[in-house]
Amino acid sequence: MPDAPMTDTPYSEEDINRGRLLFAGPVTFVMGAVSLDTLPDADRPEIAFAGRSNVGKSSLVNALTGRKTLARTSNTPGRTQELNYFEMGSELEQPAYLVDLPGYGYAKIERKRVHAWTRLVKDYLRGRPTLRRIMLLIDSRHGLKENDREIMTMLDVAAVNYQLVLTKLDKLKVADREKMLAKVKADAAKFVACHPTILATSSEKAWGLSDVRTEIGQMTKF
Repeated sequence: MPDAPMTDTPYSEEDINRGRLLFAGPVTFVMGAVSLDTLPDADRPEIAFAGRSNVGKSSLVNALTGRKTLARTSNTPGRTQELNYFEMGSELEQPAYLVDLPGYGYAKIERKRVHAWTRLVKDYLRGRPTLRRIMLLIDSRHGLKENDREIMTMLDVAAVNYQLVLTKLDKLKVADREKMLAKVKADAAKFVACHPTILATSSEKAWGLSDVRTEIGQMTKF
């Protein structure tokens, strides 16, 4: 990714290696949960991925894991309304869960499903002690939209640690990438629970995937 912004966060070899091993081994679909009482046991760290519908969440999860169909993509954004659990690092001493949250903010379904989405996610945030961080995906072509800010405010109120991940960076002109990253950083600084490091990615070009894996490696250690 020589022509795209990179995080300047220093990573240890241990964190880099753990992040690599988490995603290099089996990544297995466990279940899709529609309520707290159907979640798997809270016996390991969890990292959740969230974002507006059509932000590229499924594509990023697939790219991170090196699978083409692990997280199903759809031509109808907002279709999945479950918490999809994937087990990572089953061969490691400390395995982890990757949780794919339902997309939000798609106009055709928002009125019908936004309340159900909000209720499910709020219940999850309140009731999941092993949740280490939410990776909140933002389309780099648009930056923070109003419904992104609403979710960030909800996460701030719930005191849930979250980190912004820019997607589709390859769709921006080279000259616009640093500008967008700087703008998102400035906007994110207004939110108290938002992690200061913004990750920049492209699923198609495989940009920034190692940084995302390493961040997750850091967060899922003992």
